[in-house]
Amino acid sequence: MQIKLRMLCAAMPKSLIIIPTYNEMENIPDFIPQVLAQNADIEILVVDDGSPDGTGDFVENLTKENSRIHILHREKKMGLGTAYVAGFRFALERDYELIFEMDADGSHSPNALNLFLKESENADLVLGSRYLNGKISVVNWDWKRLILSYGANFYTRIVTGMPFSDATGGFKCFSRSALQTLNLDKLKSDGYCFQIETTHALWKKKLRIKEIPIIFTDRTKGTSKMSGGIISEAFFLVIKLRFRG
Repeated sequence: MQIKLRMLCAAMPKSLIIIPTYNEMENIPDFIPQVLAQNADIEILVVDDGSPDGTGDFVENLTKENSRIHILHREKKMGLGTAYVAGFRFALERDYELIFEMDADGSHSPNALNLFLKESENADLVLGSRYLNGKISVVNWDWKRLILSYGANFYTRIVTGMPFSDATGGFKCFSRSALQTLNLDKLKSDGYCFQIETTHALWKKKLRIKEIPIIFTDRTKGTSKMSGGIISEAFFLVIKLRFRG
């Protein structure tokens, strides 16, 4: 049994978890060890937007102690979308086969990572869904935010024709080959918008996209980065995607 387990672990693709951060010192010290504990082939890239609370400095020190932890420092808050694009470029310049998006605030459980790894064997993009098969798997949201999120996904499905229950979620796993098909220079959107745009681009290319159920638990520490501007951006992007070739 031990020999079989070693062979299985050796066969797992090298994976990078991209984690954008801005003022996440209340969450990141506990979150990083939880992620790394899931699988020996997982590494982490934190993309920090000059966090005033010292998040970037804390992670920088961790990189000196653990070769599975990496960091990109950015001088100021530049947005979620550009953070992920920077992370994508980092991954594609190296030998990572699977590239994840994941939040640092604890809303995405590290316990789901091995299910993503399993499903990625037969998919180019694995989406973590909060609404799969009509089931709502969200903890600690008030009804207004839930309606906004659920409604945004319904609107996205109707306008774009994408069949996915949760196109706005931020827990995703791309294959290297899928990322290579994206024109990273053209990805300019942020937040919800970025998630919709990348999934739509791969869907239009007819790549294999798989949804799996996740439980989303709203942050209990720190401050949400959601804004009205991100929501309105997503509203108009969906219309543009409807007519994009």
